[in-house]
Amino acid sequence: MKRTLTIAFLFVCIFSIAQQNKNASTQILIRCDDIGMSHSVNMAAKQVLEKGFPVSMSVMVPCSWFTEAVDLLKKYPNVSVGIHLTLNAEWKNYRWGPVAGSHAVPSLIDSLGNFFPSRALLFANDPKLNEIETELRAQIERALKAGLKIDYLDYHMSAAVQTLETRKIVEKLAIEYKLAISRYYDENGIDIGYFASPANKLDTLLSRTKTLKEGGIKLFVFHVGLDGPELAAMEDLNPFGPKEMSIHRNAELNSLISKPFQQFLHEDKYRLVNYKMLVAEKGLNAMKRPDIKE
Repeated sequence: MKRTLTIAFLFVCIFSIAQQNKNASTQILIRCDDIGMSHSVNMAAKQVLEKGFPVSMSVMVPCSWFTEAVDLLKKYPNVSVGIHLTLNAEWKNYRWGPVAGSHAVPSLIDSLGNFFPSRALLFANDPKLNEIETELRAQIERALKAGLKIDYLDYHMSAAVQTLETRKIVEKLAIEYKLAISRYYDENGIDIGYFASPANKLDTLLSRTKTLKEGGIKLFVFHVGLDGPELAAMEDLNPFGPKEMSIHRNAELNSLISKPFQQFLHEDKYRLVNYKMLVAEKGLNAMKRPDIKE
């Protein structure tokens, strides 16, 4: 009974937000990445989902906590689910490999059968285009077989759109599976302060909201997590990642669900949307390839 009431409440929240701001010229799209990467990330995602506002969440299919993420996402009608197309595994002592199997995509993996930690190492290994397509397709198929309703694609560490040829693969799969692609609706990406210190995350985020120009779709991308032994044990093998990653992700979570930012999201001049809503209202034919490389 409690779960039924919770779901009903979320439906009411979504309907109210959509109707109240239907005529707003500025749309706000919140996307949370790396869902399924770890239990800590999934539990942080749950806190976001329980706020009830429309949100998009991108799932990493090859990761160990994907199954838990599937169970979680199925419970919330306010989420639009995307596949975070994954060709890298960047954490020391926590590695993952291809869904298609190492024998199917040998050019995408290292000597231990794991994805490479960086785009540079991946493409230095001369990855075969047909193997990239095989792996990305396998990730989509696994998500569908798990029962997820998928609305869009995006790309972990931008590896899947590293070159024009790989981008065309993503576009081909989007057409085949009738999916949107993140940033193909002319979304204006907003820097939320990914490299800001944890203590300054919220202030940095709020400062970005004060300089938003009216109109269009504003895309805020978050990497949420709960600081604890699991997430704190992960060390980025790439030198450009922020240190103390678990603290940074927890700070992003706190900023996203904070009262000041939630008040901003619900201002009458804005309308909260997710990719499911964009597909329904704009259609897939409205997408176009971005002019810039993400």
